Amino acid sequence: MNFAWFDLIGSVGVATIILTYILLQTEKLKSESLAYSALNAIGAGLIVFSLVYSFNFSAFIVESLWVLISLYGIGKYFFKRN
Repeated sequence: MNFAWFDLIGSVGVATIILTYILLQTEKLKSESLAYSALNAIGAGLIVFSLVYSFNFSAFIVESLWVLISLYGIGKYFFKRN
């Protein structure tokens, strides 16, 4: 198995999502916070980016929806502030 540069980017995305979940469970982040949604969107976006080079349909669907749901959370955060 070769580990290409896009695999590294996807792995950073996975680490970001895992770290975000750990921060949520240890109550360092709130699920309503901008940081929570932004970190999830970034992590999933990095995974989607890596999937462009090594495509997996199921993973692409899950991660794309993860990005969209996170963007909804970001929009909700800013909508509630106004």
